[in-house]
Amino acid sequence: MEQTMKISSSPHIRDRETTQGIMKQVIAALLPAAIFGIYNFGAHAALVLIVSIVCCIGFEALFQRLLGRDLTIGDLSAALTGLLLGMNLPPEVPFWIPVIGSFFAIVVVKQLFGGLGQNFMNPALGARAFLLISFTGRMTSFSYDAVTTATPLAVMKAGDKVDVKAMFFGTIPGTIGETCAVALVLGGVFLIVRGIVNYRIPVYYIGTFALLVMLYAIFSGRGFDISFLMAHLFGGGLMLGAFFMATDYVTSPVTPAGRIVFGVFLGALTFVFRIFGASAEGVSYAIILGNLLVPLIERVTVPKAFGREERK
Repeated sequence: MEQTMKISSSPHIRDRETTQGIMKQVIAALLPAAIFGIYNFGAHAALVLIVSIVCCIGFEALFQRLLGRDLTIGDLSAALTGLLLGMNLPPEVPFWIPVIGSFFAIVVVKQLFGGLGQNFMNPALGARAFLLISFTGRMTSFSYDAVTTATPLAVMKAGDKVDVKAMFFGTIPGTIGETCAVALVLGGVFLIVRGIVNYRIPVYYIGTFALLVMLYAIFSGRGFDISFLMAHLFGGGLMLGAFFMATDYVTSPVTPAGRIVFGVFLGALTFVFRIFGASAEGVSYAIILGNLLVPLIERVTVPKAFGREERK
């Protein structure tokens, strides 16, 4: 009896999950934090999110049309980039800020390098870093209840106390999507339970950062100051970055050991930026630098092949 063998290119094992399905679940996990940001900051914040999402989708469609490529906006990756970018913006920025950021994220970081799967850094974070460098005043000006004020991390860096409970629930100044720590943690846990996100990167990222902050508090004379630790965990973009941007499939390691190394590196770098750097924040730059090192991390952490080469 003849047997036939089917020959095909890799991958030979395929998951039932689609790119669109994954993006839908990540967007769903982000919605509680985004909705709270709108509730917390008002209608202008909602419009910033909408402009960012629409522009990211529009720039991707326009660029692909001009180059004669197949449209990929249906996979929702551009929509997710727009949502993440908008959530990383101050709530009262003028609308031209998300327009420029969307162009940089989609065209410069993503499409010029080949589209989804080819970008070397997270597009939303790349755009945020570009906007911070180019329009520092606009990107670092925050207000809350119509009063211009500093973010809790900036207040801490100046040596003053902050309200940790308010930081946990999000009733503080900051970017649109980073303030409500509880919503971000719940969204991140949802993605881990669903198997969309591997636990290693966020756990080792947050764990390393927390350990270093506590060691710093002890050796700097603060003692075992739990409120200092909680404020650093709930403040800034740590939760948003750890669960939703450091775990980006394209720009994070695929090897189990590599994910651990990546998480530890991000935690250590964020600690250095926040404690010893000029800025009170450091998540964006830490993740971008980590993205650049991913090929090296994967090279040194790739598992050994099953079996061994016979010595002659």
